Amino acid sequence: MKNIGQMMKQAQQMQSKMAEMQAKMQEHEVTGVSGGGMVKLTLNGKGDLRGLKIDKSIVDPEDVEVLEDLITAAYNDAKGKIEAFTAEQTNALMGGLKLPPGFKMPF
Repeated sequence: MKNIGQMMKQAQQMQSKMAEMQAKMQEHEVTGVSGGGMVKLTLNGKGDLRGLKIDKSIVDPEDVEVLEDLITAAYNDAKGKIEAFTAEQTNALMGGLKLPPGFKMPF
């Protein structure tokens, strides 16, 4: 019975750490940049859009596709930064426990 009690305690600690990590993810912000800084897009750690800045010089009603591509590139840049931060936080939470490739924590 001692092992079950210890396992329950570890599960509760892990649950508490997960809640802390989720709160940290919500607060953490990253900025994706494209077009040499002409488009900047800010996401929080959960992927919610927090801000978008577009330099006026690239707004051309006749060439919307360029602007769309720049926004997409800025988003992908920010998303990559979020994924790196999430992996770092998950590794710290798991104490070096190796997870299977492609495993994503439910945040």
